[in-house]
Amino acid sequence: MSRNQRLKPNPPSQGSESAESGIFNERVLVLLFETIRWDIHTLCSASSVNRKLRAIAKRLLWREVCLYRAPRMVATLANGMPNGRFCGGWHALAKLMFFCCGFESTRHFKVSQPSPGHFAKASRFSKTSGRSFLAKKCRGDLLYVSDPCEHPTGDKEDDLGIYRGVFKGFSRSKTRACLIGRQVELEERMRCPYCGARVWSMTTAGLVPKSAARRLGSHSGGLDYFVCVNGHLHGMCWLVPLSSDEDEGEDEKEEEEEGSDGDCGIRGVDNQDRTANHMGMEFKGRGKMEMGNSLVGPHEVLVGIHQKSEVLSS
Repeated sequence: MSRNQRLKPNPPSQGSESAESGIFNERVLVLLFETIRWDIHTLCSASSVNRKLRAIAKRLLWREVCLYRAPRMVATLANGMPNGRFCGGWHALAKLMFFCCGFESTRHFKVSQPSPGHFAKASRFSKTSGRSFLAKKCRGDLLYVSDPCEHPTGDKEDDLGIYRGVFKGFSRSKTRACLIGRQVELEERMRCPYCGARVWSMTTAGLVPKSAARRLGSHSGGLDYFVCVNGHLHGMCWLVPLSSDEDEGEDEKEEEEEGSDGDCGIRGVDNQDRTANHMGMEFKGRGKMEMGNSLVGPHEVLVGIHQKSEVLSS
């Protein structure tokens, strides 16, 4: 065998994923998204181009966008090993960071009409808030919970607040042990809007502390939330208008006393709320996100990846 024959690369097979995408160096793709500050809409569109890019996004890009947007939160959740695997997948955590899942009536909480999901313009996840959602016997767990996303419902009803969160090490948590110890059944029709796993109703389990309503600015019994087997939390509440400026001042003072370590701000989506074609993941039920075929973000880059693959792979 001659030297030229040994160095000659194997031509890509017809219809192969490499030929379709033209991506041979994933580091180039990471650098590309770094230059556009990990624009979430562009990433959703890129992961929808073909199966190759979707696989790269699921394995690499969703993790990188989580690290970019919330490095302290991710470091805490991943035990300082952000390159490892994350329960439920990095794609589910990314969706939880940026997407308000919406809500519809449940057996413990009735709304006049369903509230659709959407990209959140900004989100703040807090360990301080998370402690308010833990039963007294489960206070050793670590839970991040977002501020409620406000959804107006009309003049006759309070606004609807939709919130989400994630446990650290849920499989070893006291909350999970308590749910299993009480033999709480998983919900039949409800699924996690972020990973698609089955969920427990914390109201059914009797694990909703009164401090959760106070933290959300709701009245007792005016909230409901669920936790999935992967540790993702989602729920809703009725937001009672503040009766005085004093209540707001007390909340701000409490946050300041807890210190900056308790909070983790997620930089929001700058442009108008839009939905995306499943962010490179399979979403079912009301957690599904839809979008047309148009690409968002730097069109030239994405179209070049998709349409000029033959030139890149030659």
